[in-house]
Amino acid sequence: MNSVRTKRYWGTQRVARVLQVTPATVAAWIDQGHLKGHRTPTGRRRVASADLAEFLRAHGMAVPADLAAARERPVVVVVEDDPSFLAALVRTIKREAPEVDVLEATTGVDGLLEIGRVAPDLVMLDYQLPDLNAVQVVERLLDTSKRLATPVLIVTGGLPASAENELRRAGVRSIVNKGDGMSVVLEAMRQALRARKVA
Repeated sequence: MNSVRTKRYWGTQRVARVLQVTPATVAAWIDQGHLKGHRTPTGRRRVASADLAEFLRAHGMAVPADLAAARERPVVVVVEDDPSFLAALVRTIKREAPEVDVLEATTGVDGLLEIGRVAPDLVMLDYQLPDLNAVQVVERLLDTSKRLATPVLIVTGGLPASAENELRRAGVRSIVNKGDGMSVVLEAMRQALRARKVA
């Protein structure tokens, strides 16, 4: 379990900060049915964590980490340009780990857009993509303190030693080889999700 418990309900002030609007706008959106929320017996408006996360995703906005933690099911974004490996990996995850929601992207840019949209619990990233390599993708996932904001698992057919060093320095903990088989890839995914849960 996370050491910080996620708030189930958010007030208009906090919702307004996330949405970058005024609390009055949030109140109006709730009253007009644009944003799912309710009033407390004292007249205060509250928005459930899951409803706010859904609203953000529906409008293409990033979901903050403390909201993403409110999800009941872990979300994994798989960024892989080999269609046969991608299909096999997604099929394996859905069969062997049905509790995980899987989203797919076939380029680095599409992967970054998807990551920004859903704030996944894990990114499974191929090293060589048509537009970017894993190092370039990971660099764009670093926060202002140069820490990796989203856990990344590299799933590759091979990568240069220099790239592996760069990825490790950026905070990537797991690199697995496609040639080791789906069971190894799946176990690495499970370990990364477990580590995320207790972090």
